[in-house]
Amino acid sequence: MARRKIVAGNWKMNMTPSQAKALCAELKDLVKSEDVDVVYCVPAIDIVPVVEAVKGTNVKVGAENMYFEEKGAYTGEISAAMLVDAGVEYVIIGHSERRDYFKEDDCLLNKKVKKALEAGLIPILCCGETLEQREMGVTMDWIRLQIKSDLAGVTAEQVQGMIIAYEPIWAIGTGKTATTEQAEEVCKGIRMCIEEMYDAQTAEAVRIQYGGSVNAANAAELFAQPNIDGGLVGGASLKADFGKIVNYK
Repeated sequence: MARRKIVAGNWKMNMTPSQAKALCAELKDLVKSEDVDVVYCVPAIDIVPVVEAVKGTNVKVGAENMYFEEKGAYTGEISAAMLVDAGVEYVIIGHSERRDYFKEDDCLLNKKVKKALEAGLIPILCCGETLEQREMGVTMDWIRLQIKSDLAGVTAEQVQGMIIAYEPIWAIGTGKTATTEQAEEVCKGIRMCIEEMYDAQTAEAVRIQYGGSVNAANAAELFAQPNIDGGLVGGASLKADFGKIVNYK
């Protein structure tokens, strides 16, 4: 049975609440699809207005981050329970910008994955290598380490409902894109890693996205690959072209 494609927009630190509502209105008809799951992963301050703005549409809402504690003295953080209560269904965990700028390590990310799953959220778990790591030939070693660490103690059933996003760090926001062959090779490697950790059924079920300068021109070729089940889209998710990515055929 073919895996259903999923295209998620990662808005990053963009869009005020009023701008967010305007963008949702602009994209509403452009992202209609019966074949592709569509998610807007938005800044925390935009969650409530965006949840309201997409009511009655095919769009689901995701958060860009969350903390693993349920509540307490964690100034500036947001909990899984808060996200669920606000209408969020997905959450990005382990984006390279969180790993790099905010020094989030795999031990922390493993706690976040478990808490998200416990709360009923669908994690979009990110992994990827730097240009230096690719040039050294350790891409899959590095990504396998991330996957194995971040999914430690997570059950096969839970993994089957997750999303894994492969994002080569050197291709995020740079205009550079991994070749179709490079993207497919790593996504296939991730699926093989999941099969080794769990079983063939789990590996076949989990959806794996490619992220890294996905745009309207390259989406169709990328998404046609057997192990690429959609995209995690950055800058292109903030404009009308996002509709062309969703409806890539």
